[in-house]
Amino acid sequence: MAGSGSPTNRMTYSGYLRLDELLQLQAGPEGHSPSPSNDEMHFIITHQAFELWFKQVRSEFDAVHGYLSQESVDEKHLPRIVHHLERVIEIFRLLANQWKVMETLSPQGFLAFRDRLGTSSGFESWQMRAMEMRLGLKQESRVADMDPMAHMKKLSEEGKISKEAYETLHRISIEPTLVDLISSWLSRTPINGSVPSDGNDQATIDAYVDAHLNTMKAHSDQVIEHMVSIGHGRLEALKPRMDANLASARDFLKPDGVTNRARAGLLFIESYPELPLLSWPRRLIDTIVQLEQSMLLFRHAHARMVERMIGRRMGTGGSSGVDYLDKTATYRIFTDLWAVRTVLLPRKSLDDVIQSDYYGFNS
Repeated sequence: MAGSGSPTNRMTYSGYLRLDELLQLQAGPEGHSPSPSNDEMHFIITHQAFELWFKQVRSEFDAVHGYLSQESVDEKHLPRIVHHLERVIEIFRLLANQWKVMETLSPQGFLAFRDRLGTSSGFESWQMRAMEMRLGLKQESRVADMDPMAHMKKLSEEGKISKEAYETLHRISIEPTLVDLISSWLSRTPINGSVPSDGNDQATIDAYVDAHLNTMKAHSDQVIEHMVSIGHGRLEALKPRMDANLASARDFLKPDGVTNRARAGLLFIESYPELPLLSWPRRLIDTIVQLEQSMLLFRHAHARMVERMIGRRMGTGGSSGVDYLDKTATYRIFTDLWAVRTVLLPRKSLDDVIQSDYYGFNS
């Protein structure tokens, strides 16, 4: 019998990566002939690479979801969450550039095999839909008539995607989204030393938000006065714009007149990033914004590649093609994390934090 160190049992590069199987997967759909041309094989390999990376992204998102699903997120886990998300950011940066490889395919080169795609469409990438749903893209935010769960259910019933894939999508659809979990986490932010379980917490966060809005008003008046004094505008033109900004800030922080604690927590973290206890929360917030930005750039690069390839013709799956892709590049999921930047003020104009020792380093 051959030993574990014998040539027949030795692990090899090819064996570890199962290359023999992997390299047999570029022959095109089963039962279709002839074999793919060089251009078509390039198309297949590029999209298979996308799907492999999507698998990795789903794994990273699942890990983040596991941490944030806890009733209390331990601060020591925040660097791990950031690590998972930073990997996803780099993956999407890579994938945005991967469209450049697709652009080496000429329009005529693509048209030569486009009909072989039939009605297949990128919308049928169940892994991309799983990522969107895990993050928290709402159905009402999608392009009209693009309901991923309804379409994937139909594909599952027709045997076009696996039962396991549909079950994964269904499980994600009923679990809290990452945007929900982030909002819940932010709502537990200690604001001026107060946490939600404190008896006077509501009064504390109301006072904090009202003080910020009052400071915004004073800062707005100073800006108007300065701009008028240097001849860069007139009071009657500038004041309505500043008043509209203030009204928007009030609606953001106090929708329907009630302080939104998650948004107040977000504002607090963004306003005092120098406090040690808030440094990793601040980095997590910024990482999520970078993540969404990297996905938007990926979508934009996709749309420009398709426009370069097929112009404005209809997509293979019956969509509006580039018009549909351009609309997906406007998707926003973590809207609060972007919107809070509009209500930030210079640190020097803010009041000092109450109970600042609470946010210091442990000695």
